[in-house]
Amino acid sequence: MEDVVASKPMIKVAAICGSLRKASNNRGLIRTALELTKESINGIEMEYVDISPLPMLNTDLVVDGKLPPAVEAFRQKILQSDSILFASPEYNYSLTGPLKNALDWGSRSPNVWADKAAAIVSAGGGFGGALSHYHLRQVGVFLDLHFINKPEFYLNAFQPPAKFDSDGNLIDEASKEKMKQVLVALQAFTLRLQPKN
Repeated sequence: MEDVVASKPMIKVAAICGSLRKASNNRGLIRTALELTKESINGIEMEYVDISPLPMLNTDLVVDGKLPPAVEAFRQKILQSDSILFASPEYNYSLTGPLKNALDWGSRSPNVWADKAAAIVSAGGGFGGALSHYHLRQVGVFLDLHFINKPEFYLNAFQPPAKFDSDGNLIDEASKEKMKQVLVALQAFTLRLQPKN
């Protein structure tokens, strides 16, 4: 499979974490994805896009048709990407406020999310963040995002064996392998959605 992946063109992936906490397990999932794309998956250039500088959506901040600088910088990062990897923690059976805020800013006309492939990963207790996936997918339908169907990745972070260290870094090898499968699927789907030249 490595040889097949190696022959594919480079795609750009924007990695977004719905948690603002530095030691978040979901941010650890993004760090793992970044490592995998550098070490063992050819054809993916991934960049972590920080959503913490975004102000809460308030259309009064749009002055003379211009968005706040932090919002415009964020939107440019999304525009320059071919696909999106979301690490979506589950808060009260839904996605987080900061992530919804980022989605809303990106949806301002012109919608920068449209026609991009996307994948969701999550870690947490109980369902491992799975319920946030459903809500994020519903929002994504309206935003014209196209999510991979399989594999799904939601990890119960508190079941033995240990999945994360105290800094939120993913240490479970089986989970790293599953993350790799998600990234390969996202890559294949992104390439499938791109226009043929």
